[in-house]
Amino acid sequence: MRRLVSDAGLAGRIEVCSAGTGDWHAGDPADPRSAEALHRHGYDARGHRARQVSRQDLVDHDLVVAMDRGHARDLARMLPAGSTCEVRLLLSYDPSSVVADVPDPYYGGPSGFDDVLSMIERACRCLLAGVRRDLRVLEDPRDPPDPPAASTDG
Repeated sequence: MRRLVSDAGLAGRIEVCSAGTGDWHAGDPADPRSAEALHRHGYDARGHRARQVSRQDLVDHDLVVAMDRGHARDLARMLPAGSTCEVRLLLSYDPSSVVADVPDPYYGGPSGFDDVLSMIERACRCLLAGVRRDLRVLEDPRDPPDPPAASTDG
């Protein structure tokens, strides 16, 4: 997501950060299989360190994106009273997704990390498109939103 935001020239307007709901990997680098898949797709995971999401994250951010429904429930329970932060599933942004949850690649076959990365990249492109529409509306609420994508029903 950081790369997409940067490539779109929005790095100064959109903050992207990553955190897990649990603390069991806090401070650890990316899993070697994950880092390898990221490297194959042109990402550099060498500086990545896991951290746990905090209540302050849910105050400081407008949107928190969860990988699966369990994480979304955990995040929703953490929302402080009065928080305006929205918790959404990542794959809810991808109209082509047939599943709600990003599968856990740690227990899958050798292609699991590549498959999950492709799924995440596609959903992040859709997420960024939605955020860009929201930013345009905030800048000038009189601008009409982009027309909805064409639907093809077999």
